[in-house]
Amino acid sequence: MSGEPVFRKARRADLPAIVELLADDPINGHRERPREPLVQGYFDAFAAITRDDANVLVVGEQNGAIIATAQITFIPYLTQQGGKCAIIEAVRVASRLRSHGIGEKLMAHLTALAEARGCVSVQLVTSRPRVDAQRFYARIGFKDSHLGFKRNLR
Repeated sequence: MSGEPVFRKARRADLPAIVELLADDPINGHRERPREPLVQGYFDAFAAITRDDANVLVVGEQNGAIIATAQITFIPYLTQQGGKCAIIEAVRVASRLRSHGIGEKLMAHLTALAEARGCVSVQLVTSRPRVDAQRFYARIGFKDSHLGFKRNLR
């Protein structure tokens, strides 16, 4: 593919491509169901995300195809003198296009959104087996500064 990716807010019509990207993941892709028709939960989640001004679902589009996605959530908190934090989730770049600079551009776009909202920090988590992702995040300036815990509720 040629041409620079364009990053924008996701539209409902992008949902099948977004789910395909989420499923294009050897670690957690098994949790997704990219088959048509999509399960209602995807539509419900998309509607909730787009109604909530504290959330933005982003896609990267290149030559008319959705090739990347991520969600960013803006959270006010009391630490850092009432600062605001951005949390980045579900970062995906189409596997065939990884290592072409798209992820770095996506993360720069998300960081710019956080800065525009007055955030004092941006944070994310990644699964331990994602060694390549960990190297990527470190290379673009994220620090391995915290130990995270997660508890699945279902």
